[in-house]
Amino acid sequence: MQRSLIRTESDEVTYNLHVIIRFDLELALLEGSLAIKDLPEAWHARYESDLGLRAPSDVDGCLQDVHWYGGAIGGAFQGYTIGNILSAQFYQTAVNAHPTIPTEITHGQFATLHGWLKDNLYIHGSKFTAPELIRRVTGTDLDIQPYIQYLKQKYGGLYPLY
Repeated sequence: MQRSLIRTESDEVTYNLHVIIRFDLELALLEGSLAIKDLPEAWHARYESDLGLRAPSDVDGCLQDVHWYGGAIGGAFQGYTIGNILSAQFYQTAVNAHPTIPTEITHGQFATLHGWLKDNLYIHGSKFTAPELIRRVTGTDLDIQPYIQYLKQKYGGLYPLY
């Protein structure tokens, strides 16, 4: 994967930048500080400033985002990035409990990780709110640091990640 104008075709680093840009523009639309007619140019400006890319047309710009014209506006889109953050936090907690998990995964073995997920996460279903479940499973609140560490480890050689 690589840096891309299209969120679903981008790498894990720039994928979340797409979500941040989209969230910021959505918030501006909802607050009334950005008019819908100005969205295409605002989109292009943010992609140029944040990703160094400019779409050749609005089709690859703001119109790529089916969530807007599909009716989903107002806070759901950033769930993609929250899910990425949570997955790294849960994974780190699982690895802390079972340090062999990374080696097992390299050998195509997922039983330990799957067992940990069943015993610690899946078993609860929807009994708890998200913040309660995160605390119960990890012992802390939502924490972006495990995801940042994951990105640095995986992509530090490709991007100047600080």
